[in-house]
Amino acid sequence: MPIPAIIAKLQELATTHKDKIVFSTSFSFEDQLITHLILANKIPIRIFTLDTGRMFAETYRAMYDTSSRYDYNVQVYFPDNQAVENLVNEKGLYSFYDSVETRKECCFIRKVQPLKRALAGMECWITGIRAEHSPNRQTMQDWEWDADNNLHKFHPLLHWSTEEVEKYVRENHIPYNKLHDQGFPSIGCQPCTRAVAKGEDIRAGRWWWEDTSKKECGLHGK
Repeated sequence: MPIPAIIAKLQELATTHKDKIVFSTSFSFEDQLITHLILANKIPIRIFTLDTGRMFAETYRAMYDTSSRYDYNVQVYFPDNQAVENLVNEKGLYSFYDSVETRKECCFIRKVQPLKRALAGMECWITGIRAEHSPNRQTMQDWEWDADNNLHKFHPLLHWSTEEVEKYVRENHIPYNKLHDQGFPSIGCQPCTRAVAKGEDIRAGRWWWEDTSKKECGLHGK
């Protein structure tokens, strides 16, 4: 979907859903591109992010730079402190390395539960999902129904390539996470993300100790 069409669609959705539409950002290249389109065109879509408590310093810097550039404060959702305390006290700081189940448990507490609060009462959720991210995302449609969250989802950059996204961000001088310059095409929590080598899959740096066929945290699929 070309930029003019994305802007038109975002404006249409903002009009249709009014204050019941949100965009979630992790300050990745694709999310920064969408943030730019929303804020530069003054489209009334609320933007939020999930702070798991284990983010990279560079991610916080991207948040700060975004706020400064657009004079806009992204709404931050944190996990429930009691749930995090219970998890760490019962299973330790690095339980997510033990198994897929314990990793998903950590993701559920730090990401999925806060997301549920962020999406409560919403009708439309804009995301930065792209088909390149993982095999199960290649069959997605750019407009779909999310039964788990009872709302519509729009993925405006679903069929954009990494090169196209990066080119647009750099050409338009959009603030971005500087880890992208250090071999991090996909950025999540600090203990669960590493840089990738040339030729590796775009998601190879996420949960690299697990099976590579389906790397999700529960935000966009089981």
